[in-house]
Amino acid sequence: MTVENKNVLQKTDPLITKIAEYAADKKNTSETAFETARYVLMDTLGCGLLALRYPECTKLLGPIVPGTIVPNGVPIPGTSYTLDPVQAAFNIGCMIRWLDYNDTWLAAEWGHPSDNLGGILASADYISRKNISEGKAPLPISKVLEASIKSHEIQGVLALDIV
Repeated sequence: MTVENKNVLQKTDPLITKIAEYAADKKNTSETAFETARYVLMDTLGCGLLALRYPECTKLLGPIVPGTIVPNGVPIPGTSYTLDPVQAAFNIGCMIRWLDYNDTWLAAEWGHPSDNLGGILASADYISRKNISEGKAPLPISKVLEASIKSHEIQGVLALDIV
């Protein structure tokens, strides 16, 4: 019996490569895109804060292990929680989509581009707090908006199945 060597570099899926190149290299200079992204951010935060009125939402929020302290942790808007970036992404994502969950963007795939914002906001906040703790500048809001624009464009193209 021969053993197949599976420790061989596999060719990356072309679509994944295309997405990665777009995310890393595309520079968006559209004032309209940035203005729209600012509106999306405001709407997102508003939906998230309003969701805190619903116990079915708030019971899903918080740390996995109560009392956990996370250096440079991400504060969850409208709560007393400060979490690690992964749990923060879930918490923020849960909040922002709680009231908006039925707003599925009807396309080839179900979902909504704002599903990405929990991860974007948690990551940006964590990186900014870490940078500040190291004497570096926090991320400018333009980077958050640019990530929002790119995620909306990527998910939009995938959902419309026009790749």
